[in-house]
Amino acid sequence: MITVFSDKHRLRNAKTELYGGQLVAPFESPSRADIVLERVKSEKLGEVIEPRNFGMDPVLALHDAGFVEFLQNAWDEWSQTGFEGEAIPTCWPARRMSHRIPEFIEGKVGYYSMSSETSISKGTWEAADVSKDVALTGAELLLKRDQKGVFSLCRPPGHHAALDMFGGYCFLNNAAISAQWFRDNGIEKVCILDIDFHHGNGTQDIFYEREDVLYISLHGHPRDAFPHFSGYQDETGHNAGEGATFNWPMSPGTQFGKWCDCLKESLEKIEIFETEIIVVSLGVDTFEKDPISFFKLKSGDFLSIGKLIAELELPTFL
Repeated sequence: MITVFSDKHRLRNAKTELYGGQLVAPFESPSRADIVLERVKSEKLGEVIEPRNFGMDPVLALHDAGFVEFLQNAWDEWSQTGFEGEAIPTCWPARRMSHRIPEFIEGKVGYYSMSSETSISKGTWEAADVSKDVALTGAELLLKRDQKGVFSLCRPPGHHAALDMFGGYCFLNNAAISAQWFRDNGIEKVCILDIDFHHGNGTQDIFYEREDVLYISLHGHPRDAFPHFSGYQDETGHNAGEGATFNWPMSPGTQFGKWCDCLKESLEKIEIFETEIIVVSLGVDTFEKDPISFFKLKSGDFLSIGKLIAELELPTFL
């Protein structure tokens, strides 16, 4: 299996995260990707390659152009005001407030964010831009059928990034951009299978009214877990997309047996959809010792997950 990776992910090296009422060192840090890469190499899973540059067209095929321009310029605008810290949102267009886009950067950061734990730091845009190239390089390799599976080691991650919002450590939605790229290159039916602990609100937002991309998520129940306002079971799509979204919210303490039952039902839905390619939004924060989740999966369970997905015998992109 080929792994796509770029050292430029380290350009995203934020120092602050708002968590539990305190500014702390972010849980999402360069070491996360480096640890995974070390394991890929030590297990001799295959060649590790650099991404190629895909430009902005695949991004603008999904994300709002104003949002993308904001991400490109946010750090420069923030730092030029004289602010000494990283860009952390403090005010949002909440219920019954205007949704006009402010001119001052502090207002823009609030307008385009969904939550306050994710700061924008120097190098954030550059890392997010390369992360989408890591994803698209893997997608291109898979489409050539050179491999049954390809692993794009993306950092920053992406599934919380919506049409025009960042948050949850995510800026561009790598899985969604890849799924759209598959569609634009002749694949009729794509499934995004999201097995991160947190619901992929951004991916759901992007495809909620579409019938050509199936979105399935297994995650901590939003009544107990971030992002809190997305991922309920009755969220099933809208208009043309009705029935193309499936959510499996699960309670604190969920163990592999319950989680696996939901996965097996999900795999049946993938077959019924006549899926041609699976995009897996892979997060291993379902692990029992993860600091910001409450599932109880063990190390060996992840091997079982891989085997179950592989039994579909479909091209699979992680």
